[in-house]
Amino acid sequence: MSAAFDRARIDARLVETTLGRHRIAVVLGTGWSDAVTELTGGSSSPKVRFCDIAGFTAPQVPGHAGTLQSVDVAGRDVLVVAGRTHLYEGSSPDAVVHAVRVAVLAGAEVVVITNAAGSLRHEIGPGHVVAISDQINLTGCSPLTGWDPADESATIPPAPSGFVDLTDLYTADRRAALQRRVPDLPEGVYAGVRGPQFETPAEIRALRTVGADLVGMSTVLEGIAAAHAGAEVVGLSLVTNLAAGLTRSIDHDSILEVGAQSTERLAEALEAVILDG
Repeated sequence: MSAAFDRARIDARLVETTLGRHRIAVVLGTGWSDAVTELTGGSSSPKVRFCDIAGFTAPQVPGHAGTLQSVDVAGRDVLVVAGRTHLYEGSSPDAVVHAVRVAVLAGAEVVVITNAAGSLRHEIGPGHVVAISDQINLTGCSPLTGWDPADESATIPPAPSGFVDLTDLYTADRRAALQRRVPDLPEGVYAGVRGPQFETPAEIRALRTVGADLVGMSTVLEGIAAAHAGAEVVGLSLVTNLAAGLTRSIDHDSILEVGAQSTERLAEALEAVILDG
């Protein structure tokens, strides 16, 4: 784990030099990229490609650009991480959370993690934006594995070790502030699975039994890494489909289509978070 943090520190210095320091970072999941265009009025600003930074792994999934960009949202400078890598692409946990670690080391005190998710609740159908209240990590791994208690350089302050309290991972105060700005915003528990296959109806029934409201293939490791690094975490899911057993079929193209149709709603939720940042 020490080597991963060393690489993150090097890349954070590069990001600071190129794009500056940012108090707020937003990780864009599938379907969320047009929301930033909506917020910025389409204005362009310099971008850095993942493939041009040694420690980053370029994403392979459609809808994930693989860039870092500094944008102005209502007078606030925001670091936008456009796209992510996933465990199912063969990436390691350290690669999956690398952008989040770099963002925090480059100044981010608030990390907003967005995703596309399936809903396990009929009343929260496609097109809804949901504030994540908690998570269930079903990926079978952690970005903190490999912590060496004898190696002080293996942690990012202020976390003293790999034993991080996740009781308030998705900060309650920030969720409350967000829901004051967007009063009809529901919240729910997000279950993160490894993928890339969509879940079976039996798996969805099991997830409902353990308390999940949403399911997806990202976010949970990034949330852990951001909290470990000392940042406040806000999670937002775009519901792109009802989960298996609640709908006839699921396909990735339909997920992208729902994102394209939900731009205004996504932009409203992102702006609300950023204004409270």
